[in-house]
Amino acid sequence: MRSRRGFLYASNGAPTTTSRKRGRFNFFDLLPDDILLLILMKLVVSAECPADFIAVLLVCKRFNCLGLNPFVLSKAPAETFAVKPGLLSAADWFFQRCAGAGNVEAFYIMGMIQFYCFHNHKLGASLMAKAAIQSHASALYSLSIIRFNGSGGIDAVKDLITGATLCTRAAFLGHVDALRELGHCLVDGYGVIKNVAEGELYLMQANLQELAARQSTQLPRLRRRNNQPQIFLPVGGLTFGFTPQNCHPANRFLISCYNGLTPDPMLRSCSYVGCGRVETRVHEFRRCSACSVTNYCSRGCQARDWMIGHRLHCIPLLMFPIINADADAGNI
Repeated sequence: MRSRRGFLYASNGAPTTTSRKRGRFNFFDLLPDDILLLILMKLVVSAECPADFIAVLLVCKRFNCLGLNPFVLSKAPAETFAVKPGLLSAADWFFQRCAGAGNVEAFYIMGMIQFYCFHNHKLGASLMAKAAIQSHASALYSLSIIRFNGSGGIDAVKDLITGATLCTRAAFLGHVDALRELGHCLVDGYGVIKNVAEGELYLMQANLQELAARQSTQLPRLRRRNNQPQIFLPVGGLTFGFTPQNCHPANRFLISCYNGLTPDPMLRSCSYVGCGRVETRVHEFRRCSACSVTNYCSRGCQARDWMIGHRLHCIPLLMFPIINADADAGNI
């Protein structure tokens, strides 16, 4: 507004400054619901935690009503569903309303919880399938892992062709782990026709995408003196910056749910710290072929765990310095 006596406060039926101060009129009530829905949608999309969405609902009664509109709930990002296992029962109504609004993240997270935590494999797979139909990359990759491992059934349920198809679709949508998994499948001929050259190309593309996505966020910045430009230094000598990333809220829920303990002592959990998946039957996950100590649900988790620390603890690698020392001493 230009001034208190401007055209916004004309006397021909419009509210005056005196009536506005007394609370007789509120310009907020004149805003159409469509404009507020767009504003709320923008706020929800930028939410970084559930508290951000709750803060929007607590602004006023009108925001509370419009914030639960299906148009707004369908746009809620994954971080809005980052709840802890102890608060799942209280947040179940919110999950249900978002799923009813067609939110793909709600479908995926509810599917992962039902499949791996509540062991309701049929319902969990169907919820993830609803997200996969809408081209949700993480849901497609999770379903491919389920098909590769035969999760939720006996070993004969493995469907390598379907798993490779789902993995290809997830890789096409830009999922780095799916691209790496597809590369290993092509190199080994696992579910697809063997093509070593194309598989190695996909593996190289996965590493390059990982590097491009992390070099600006994972590498520390050091500022020179006299306000000179910033420089980047590598972390731990890692070539492609493979460090534990901010995993999906579904994976964080699984990690918090089990917290290192599985419901059955015979079942193993994935050794990658950012995964959280647990076997649905005995000997479902594959072990490290070198040390036979760590277990992985997929090649993507194995590659990440290798680069962030397993390469320093794998037993065969630890034996090399001992052999070299004995050779120098003349014992070998």
